[in-house]
Amino acid sequence: MPNATPLINLSFLIQQPTGLMVYAANLFPHLQALNPTLLSSVPVPGFAHRPVPKGMTAEQGFKGHLRRLVWTQTQLPEIYRTEQAALLFSPIPESPLYSSVRSVVTVHDLIPLHFGKPRSPLTLYQRYYVPAVLRQSYHIIANSQATANDVVTFFNIPARKITPIPLAYGAENFRFLDRPTQPYLVYLGRCDPYKNVGAIIQALAELVGAIAPEITLKIAGSRDPRYTPMLEQQAQALGIAHRVEFLDYVPYDQLPILLGEAIALVFPSLWEGFGLPVLEAMACGTPVITSNRASLPEVAGDAALFIDPDDPATLTDAMLQVITDDELRQQLRQAGLARAQQFSWAKTGAATVEVLRQQLG
Repeated sequence: MPNATPLINLSFLIQQPTGLMVYAANLFPHLQALNPTLLSSVPVPGFAHRPVPKGMTAEQGFKGHLRRLVWTQTQLPEIYRTEQAALLFSPIPESPLYSSVRSVVTVHDLIPLHFGKPRSPLTLYQRYYVPAVLRQSYHIIANSQATANDVVTFFNIPARKITPIPLAYGAENFRFLDRPTQPYLVYLGRCDPYKNVGAIIQALAELVGAIAPEITLKIAGSRDPRYTPMLEQQAQALGIAHRVEFLDYVPYDQLPILLGEAIALVFPSLWEGFGLPVLEAMACGTPVITSNRASLPEVAGDAALFIDPDDPATLTDAMLQVITDDELRQQLRQAGLARAQQFSWAKTGAATVEVLRQQLG
């Protein structure tokens, strides 16, 4: 007889708190009520543990991902049988294909299908492997309604098979510190083209004559040799290189200070599965400027200035408003703090437990 408890696949976890790592690390402690067994490279106190090989993560680049996919296909079904498990829960869209493993998986975004290069490994992964996983999964969790809609649109999977469960933020880290505002705007995230960071630099250049000369832009996110130099060159060509600071990776515990002292978070992304920086900024009391598409309105509600990322003038106008209007910043601060209170990892965990219990029968 199978055990009426799930396996949780954490073979992909790394130490750096990226969005995916934040999700997994904050979610699985709330699943203790199901008495799961964790599949991870290191034990986690308070949980049953089944060790998995190391070296199967993003830290090892493409080879790490490939090792994990091979392990998932060849070794994970045997672990499932040995553990006599009733269900496999994977916080990423990966599970053994063509097997008897009953799985629930989470989808975070299908951005490579919106903007990816046709022959890139990530685009091929999402075009061929992910839909195969989703079609055989017993149920799918999506981190937003926008992502759920993408799953239906791209893969023709019935909406009834998908449950949108929003992410949350670490309330012990992201909180209102009531620090004096400093003369800078901040962007938090990667520098991929779809993130639209170049539009922020262009807008800042256009505002040079309209705002105080001390206003700067801080770009916080790991340096990417493919894209960061292009943004640096753009700032140089526009004559504002001295006003754009590339911070590279900022430690997790320093982000509340960076956000809390900013005039605003500027996040004009062309598409997001969820948009965690928007929620984290609101939790810090930081005014938010963001796009009016994909999941971002779901996250920000009525607590942000929305722009059309296809219309650069709307971004320039929003940046000018938030820089010059103290009353508007205060309104956005209070609205953001209230909005952030609607999200918690306890709610995300409880909703996830309910989905898994339904599949456990």
